Amino acid sequence: MADNKNVGVLVGSLRKDSYALKLAKALMRLAPSSLQMTQIQIGDMPHYNEDLDTDNPPESWARFRREMGAQDAVLFVSPEYNRSLPSVLKNAIDVGSRPYGSSIWEGKAGAVATHSPSGIGGALSNHAIRQATVFLGLPLMTQPEMYIGDSYNVFDKEGNIVKDGSEKFLSDCMATFETWLQRF
Repeated sequence: MADNKNVGVLVGSLRKDSYALKLAKALMRLAPSSLQMTQIQIGDMPHYNEDLDTDNPPESWARFRREMGAQDAVLFVSPEYNRSLPSVLKNAIDVGSRPYGSSIWEGKAGAVATHSPSGIGGALSNHAIRQATVFLGLPLMTQPEMYIGDSYNVFDKEGNIVKDGSEKFLSDCMATFETWLQRF
């Protein structure tokens, strides 16, 4: 029997009807019951600025650090913006990594799921997230790679998965993620 893990889900798109949010909700729904999935909001945080990181940092930073810090793992779900990750997601990674020596990412593991309307499924965003987190010692699941191409045709307007094979693929990915997290 798998140990329960609390997983913070970070969505790299702020649009209320974004495909990244639809993908995140689908992954949360398809996750094994041992994974307690919680979306953590990142859109209200000001850009990281060390001058603001005092004994009284912005409340949104403090909230994010508390909420994400309480999680055992992280699932990054992101679109690809200009061949990279969205700035809101990079900002969350940066805010969580500071102040130096107090990173909330320490001791966590995670996974990355990206999407794109193109056939490559946000592969460059996926790798940019990995590049930004490798220094933090945050091991990310390597297989299966969760690149969701043709995302406009994967979900309907309500966020239901409508593309053949996609639900099974995502369900299998989340089962593998559960197994991956048992290593940590």
